[in-house]
Amino acid sequence: MPKLKPLRPKLVGDASVRWTAAFVDYLRTECHLADNSVEAYQRDVRRFQQWLTVTEREIPTLGIRELSDFVGWLHQQQLAPASIARHIVSVRMFFRYLQLEGILRENLAELLGSQKLWQRIPEVLSPGMVQRFLESPRPRDSFFHRDKALLELLYATGCRASELSNLRCKDLHLNEGYCLCHGKGGKQRLTPLGRAAKEAVQSYLEHERPTLAGLVSPSPEWLLLSRRGRRLRREAIWELVKKYARRAGIPASISPHSLRHSFATHLLAGGADLRQVQEMLGHASIQTTQIYTHVDQSRLKKVHQTFHPRA
Repeated sequence: MPKLKPLRPKLVGDASVRWTAAFVDYLRTECHLADNSVEAYQRDVRRFQQWLTVTEREIPTLGIRELSDFVGWLHQQQLAPASIARHIVSVRMFFRYLQLEGILRENLAELLGSQKLWQRIPEVLSPGMVQRFLESPRPRDSFFHRDKALLELLYATGCRASELSNLRCKDLHLNEGYCLCHGKGGKQRLTPLGRAAKEAVQSYLEHERPTLAGLVSPSPEWLLLSRRGRRLRREAIWELVKKYARRAGIPASISPHSLRHSFATHLLAGGADLRQVQEMLGHASIQTTQIYTHVDQSRLKKVHQTFHPRA
C-alpha cells in the first residue's frame, strides 16, 4: 500500500478522512481482520473525527492532554465503560498506523490509560429459561424446522450470530457430531453438536431447506436460508431470537450473544475446563473467557467446600 505523506496542519481536516480510509484498508488487507472488527474500528475512529471537528483540533497538534480531553468527551456522551475502553484501543491502533506511515513521529495515544472497568457480568439464562426458549418455535410457524435448528445451534455451539449466518452445509458433520465454525479473523474451530441440535438440523435439512434452496439458482451453500432462499443474515437471526424470547416470556434484552454466554457458563458450571471452553468459544486469550468464572460462583464454592481442609 502506498505511503501517505504528512500533510500541513491546515489540510488535516480533509486529510483525516483520507487517513481513516487508508487505515480501514490497512486493517482489512494487511491485518486480515474480520469485517465486523473493521467496522467497529471504523465507527470508533469516525467518532474520534467527530470530536476533532467539534473541538476544532488537528491530529498532528494533539498532545496527551488533548487526547485525555477526548476520553472525557466520550464520558459526556454517556457511553458505557466498555465502549469507552474500545474507543481508546481503536484510537491507539489508528495512531500506531499513522506512526508507521510516517505521519506521526510518536504515538501519544499509547499513553492513554485503559479504562478501569467494572466487571461486566454477561447476561445468562438459567437452564429452565433456555429450555422454554428452545421449545418456543411451534409446528404452525412458517419456518418451524429452520428456527428450531437455529436456536438449538446457538445454544449447542456457542457460535456468534455472524458465525451461524456464515455456516455452510459442507461445514456440518452430523454423523461425527461437530461443525466447522469460521470465526473472527478467518480463524476456524471445531465445535461439538449435541443430540438435540443434530436432530433439529437433520429435520430442517429434510423438511424445509430443499424447498428454500430451490428458490434460487445455483443452489445456495449456506445452511440457514431466508424465505427467499438466500443466506439468513445475522440481523434476521437477532430478530428471530427476540421473537422467540418474547414468546417464551424471558427478558427482552436477550440476544444471540446471551445464548453464547449461557453456553459457556453452563459448561463451566458443569465442570468443564476453562481452556476447553476457550477453545470452543474461539477466544484468542483466556482472559476473555475468564469472565464466565464470575458468573456462576456456585461451582467454585463447591470446589472450595470439597477440597479445602477448613471449608
